[in-house]
Amino acid sequence: MSTAPRLTALDALHRSLGATMTDFAGWDMPLRYASERDEHNAVRTRAGLFDLSHMGEITVTGPEAAAFLSYALVGNIATVGNGRARYTMIVQEDGGIVDDLIVYRLGETEYMVVANAGNAQIVLDALTGRVGGFDAEVRDDRDAYALLAVQGPESPAIMKAVTDADLDGLKYYAGLPGTVAGVPALIARTGYTGEDGFELFVAPEHAEQLWRALTGAGAPHGLIPCGLSCRDTLRLEAGMPLYGHELTTALTPFDAGLGRVVKFEKEGDFVGREALKAAAERAETAPPRKLVGLVAEGRRVPRAGFPVVADGKVIGEVTSGAPSPTLGKPIAMAYVDAAFAAPGTEGVGVDIRGTHEPYEVVALPFYKRQK
Repeated sequence: MSTAPRLTALDALHRSLGATMTDFAGWDMPLRYASERDEHNAVRTRAGLFDLSHMGEITVTGPEAAAFLSYALVGNIATVGNGRARYTMIVQEDGGIVDDLIVYRLGETEYMVVANAGNAQIVLDALTGRVGGFDAEVRDDRDAYALLAVQGPESPAIMKAVTDADLDGLKYYAGLPGTVAGVPALIARTGYTGEDGFELFVAPEHAEQLWRALTGAGAPHGLIPCGLSCRDTLRLEAGMPLYGHELTTALTPFDAGLGRVVKFEKEGDFVGREALKAAAERAETAPPRKLVGLVAEGRRVPRAGFPVVADGKVIGEVTSGAPSPTLGKPIAMAYVDAAFAAPGTEGVGVDIRGTHEPYEVVALPFYKRQK
């Protein structure tokens, strides 16, 4: 029996704006409001407003909260300063990636773990299963928050119109409590688009008030509402991984080129340590495949699962692909055999329904904003 998708606090507002809705990880979410390309370009050049309330918030509190999170996750959470955030991962004992996460330190002994929507329950169950023996508590706070994001070069100006919080002092990957348009919020400076931007965690009953205030403040700056479709092309251009595509339980952080998030030097044991040590050694000596960027020479768009080929043989697989509005060409991320991973490698193509379309191997990301 299928269950009805969950609705965010902004569901009625999205429908009133004419959004095309889609089921995403069990949530009914806006895919687009009008043109995906226009929404994408607005974020690159002006600003976009997103509803991200499908993300999963898990609060961890207690005297040993930091020690517990350093054991349960691959990062060293003990070194996260008050008001700062860290990108990290949770893995299985065999090193396979369960999810990639952002951990915010909200206070001396309080942390918020933000998981991807499709993995939120899995991450919650894993943390709950690992907390035994630590003086810490894991709490499901998914219903306590709505999450809005303002992304794009105009986002600081828009935010300054609705808050007196110290945005200039808010660094990348940090968060501070404040009031935005009269609404209490955790203001974070993170993002998944390759642009500057802010994510606002608020009580669900305040979400619509905040959305309307941001829409009003953003109008002179060209802000428009944006859906999940352009969020995907934005993150793809920025070379940011998506769980279920570039990250899976079949891959370790080292396989994904993200070994830097694993902190072997931290105190104490952590879940997956031995398997990850072995994965790190393999990545140094004989990496099976590497994640690369591919840029099309033609117009045909590669999709996840399409084979990457060279010399008549399959040498890899596309994990994400889409037309790039910024580059004006189709692009893809793919895992390819290490021998074909160097930028500029010749003779590489993608098998698109039986035709080997030529692609250029490039370093990631495809797009990097000017600071």
